[in-house]
Amino acid sequence: MRVGPNTTFPIDWTFQRRDLPVMIIGEFQVWRRIRDVDGAEGWVHQSTLQGRRTVLVRPAGAQEISLRSEPSPDAAAVARLRSGVIARVRECEAESAWCEVQVARHHGYLRRADVWGLLPEEEVK
Repeated sequence: MRVGPNTTFPIDWTFQRRDLPVMIIGEFQVWRRIRDVDGAEGWVHQSTLQGRRTVLVRPAGAQEISLRSEPSPDAAAVARLRSGVIARVRECEAESAWCEVQVARHHGYLRRADVWGLLPEEEVK
């Protein structure tokens, strides 16, 4: 991640994990200003970003949560996910409290409140 929108600006630091979700908070030509889950901000070239939507598991007050078979707290648990796990978003309705995600070979539902990487009313299809 660079401190400015050009290759002449120094690299501040480099992401060490693939598919980490980031929020785009600004644009300048082919450069995107992004913010990560920890609030760090900087510039990256648009070619380094993927169109695939991911979220980071961040359960409030817990170290892990259940990936559910249906969008309900009473649905069967498909897997247990620790804080920091990256999930690929398959679908998330704008008004829904639940999002359908995939983690490795597991498909299921997580509460929107337990993940970082989606805006409150954002829809992903």
